[in-house]
Amino acid sequence: MNRREFIKLLGSSVLVGGLFPHHLLATGQSVLSVAEGTDYEAITKTALEALGGIGRFVKAGNVVVIKPNIGWDRRPEQAANTHPGVIRALAQECIKAGARRVKVFDNPCNEPRRSYANSGIAGALRGLKDVDLKHIETERFKKITLNGVFLKEWEIYSEALSADVLINVPVAKHHGLSRLTLGLKNMMGIMGGNRGYIHARIDEALADLNTKVRSHLVVVDATRILTAHGPQGGSIADVKVLNKVIASTDIVAADSYATTLFGMEPKDIPTTVAAYRRRLGEMDLRKVKILKT
Repeated sequence: MNRREFIKLLGSSVLVGGLFPHHLLATGQSVLSVAEGTDYEAITKTALEALGGIGRFVKAGNVVVIKPNIGWDRRPEQAANTHPGVIRALAQECIKAGARRVKVFDNPCNEPRRSYANSGIAGALRGLKDVDLKHIETERFKKITLNGVFLKEWEIYSEALSADVLINVPVAKHHGLSRLTLGLKNMMGIMGGNRGYIHARIDEALADLNTKVRSHLVVVDATRILTAHGPQGGSIADVKVLNKVIASTDIVAADSYATTLFGMEPKDIPTTVAAYRRRLGEMDLRKVKILKT
């Protein structure tokens, strides 16, 4: 279904200024949008519009945290980090909606300054008023109680905890341990301490984390996906260009849909299954309203 057919089908359910079928809010059905095109800033905005626009999430005076994957000293085309165009578009939309401040940060595995610069995200955000690309400051980590299945407490970055709106923006890619890294795993970037410890039971650990710290909006960068040798990658031969952006308020649904882009099913990813069992979202895509634009 193309965009014109989709709008025609929705008819009276279409909200002026957006494509979100608001009657679904009453039913509680998970809704997910998929936008496709080669202009990554434009399709990011289109994906948001299909959910009713950024104004559904960001209000005047809000402090917004945008949490991309900037974990690696890799170029955008290598698909190890979130595409800079996706992050720029989100930051612009948040400011347009009246956000007082937009903070963008990650806790990289490679050297932070090189990761921020070579990912293209530093350059993409340069000059945007009220948008801060921030480096992690260790004193800002705060130990909080999780009371999870595996994690009872952990150090979490305080600026993620205090934000009015948290937008989780992973890149869809292969991972050597968890098979894929998507929205649920992207939240590791707000964790301090010995993050390697959680790999012992990573599915339950990530469910613990995401139960405590919820993403208000998940935007999955599938403009190009890393199909092997993740999470760091490096070879263009492992990259598949898809030109897609996925958006949802349901982190499990977003991860589940992104999983299908790799020829797998949601049940193949233990992290997704653990989150679904904790009722963090819908894993059965037959029960998700998918809006393709």
